[in-house]
Amino acid sequence: MTQFALLSTVEKIQQQFAADNYIADRALALSLKLAMDLEKPLLLEGEAGVGKTEVAKVLAKVLDTPLIRLQCYEGLDANTALYEWNYARQILHIRINEHDHQSRAALEKSIFSDEFLMNRPLLAAIRHPGPRPAVLLIDEVDRADEEFEAFLLEILSDFQITIPELGPFVAIHRPLVLLTSNRTRELNDALKRRCLYLWLDYPSPEREREIIRRRIPGIEAKLAATITQTMQTLREIDFHKRPGIAETLDWSRALFGLGITEITPEALLDTAGVVLKHRDDIERLRAIGPAQILADVTDEPRVSRSV
Repeated sequence: MTQFALLSTVEKIQQQFAADNYIADRALALSLKLAMDLEKPLLLEGEAGVGKTEVAKVLAKVLDTPLIRLQCYEGLDANTALYEWNYARQILHIRINEHDHQSRAALEKSIFSDEFLMNRPLLAAIRHPGPRPAVLLIDEVDRADEEFEAFLLEILSDFQITIPELGPFVAIHRPLVLLTSNRTRELNDALKRRCLYLWLDYPSPEREREIIRRRIPGIEAKLAATITQTMQTLREIDFHKRPGIAETLDWSRALFGLGITEITPEALLDTAGVVLKHRDDIERLRAIGPAQILADVTDEPRVSRSV
């Protein structure tokens, strides 16, 4: 499609994402192309911190179109995701016009107009005027209730809704939809059938090293390589929360900012809170020993361990 000319091939998608410092592998680039060609939502599953949300941000930036984000959580309902009426402004409008001679029906019609409608993410994506479709990110859909999943099925099928007071709204430009899930629970099969699917794994050492060097200009190649190897080793330990790419970049910035050019056991332990976010995980790191972690930092395959 002409509005996606920048991303018309897998190679162009990889190039455009790389220009924005996101190293997309072929599987991701191909999935994005198919999602655009087939006009189907793309469900990205994977561990927290592997870059799922960032895909939507970069896609919106490359296409120069708005990113509309719906953050899911337990108890999220249709009204919060679709629209709400601005009750405070409606009441104020009624009080201002209560001595007016207009009929009750006319007053009621005036307060249930577009002026008082608050567009929430789903309605905002449907009503986006273009010229290119908005990128709709439904983030951490696995945190929402199953009832909300059922509601999403209808939206993702037709991209139209009806507001009783205003009538139907149909998407002029079908939004590009990305859903993310950390697999805290299994999603409904009906929702999955409406989506293309891709599992995003932790990056390869080569790709992670390239991400560090692109995101932290000036970092030494040797330090970037050591950080990458250390993170790969840490992910093989049975931590409560394994560190993702976000933690890799935070740790790289921390070490670079502290002027550390060689990671010592003391430096690893001092900065452990940048990489590990649970007390038990930091204690497990102490039990294994930072020196042992760094001793295992080699290019050879490592055996997973648990403590």
